[in-house]
Amino acid sequence: MNVNGKTRTSLELGSWDRFGHDSKILRSPSGQSLLEVALLAPMLLALLLGVIEMGRYAYLSILVGSAARAGAAYGAQSLVLSVDTSGIQAAADNDFRNNGQSTGKLTVIPSTSCGCDSAGTVTPAPSCSTATDATAGICNSGHWVVMVSVTASATFNSLFSYPGIPKTLTVSNTATLRVAQT
Repeated sequence: MNVNGKTRTSLELGSWDRFGHDSKILRSPSGQSLLEVALLAPMLLALLLGVIEMGRYAYLSILVGSAARAGAAYGAQSLVLSVDTSGIQAAADNDFRNNGQSTGKLTVIPSTSCGCDSAGTVTPAPSCSTATDATAGICNSGHWVVMVSVTASATFNSLFSYPGIPKTLTVSNTATLRVAQT
């Protein structure tokens, strides 16, 4: 038989197509896996980087929340400590630093509020000090409560720039605890 100007025997005819190509090579999957990996590698790498960035953001968010709770826990120990802003700041900074972060990134804002608690509903008082409000500490119904709130925030810096996502994000968390009144 004559195929593309070459004479082939009947034994050779089964392995050649009508264009003179070896049909076993055309049907061989040996390079298919390599091609698939080469085409998917950039997408898988981008997905991996996105997962790493989300993990870093979540980690910083957890640390900021933990620092806010540490500051609030310090202030909630007593009425005197609830207004100790430097002690609350130090407690939050120590918690943040003990988790391997630089305290220069952390901003801590403590505040104290008070009011009358009646069956779980707190009616805020205009002032917590008897010097500015003669009725501070006196409740017609329920009992007097003082709460310390600590808002901690830090800036997350992304490793790469992503389209539509800012390179820096502010992570903020607030913790509020009742102050022990003994």
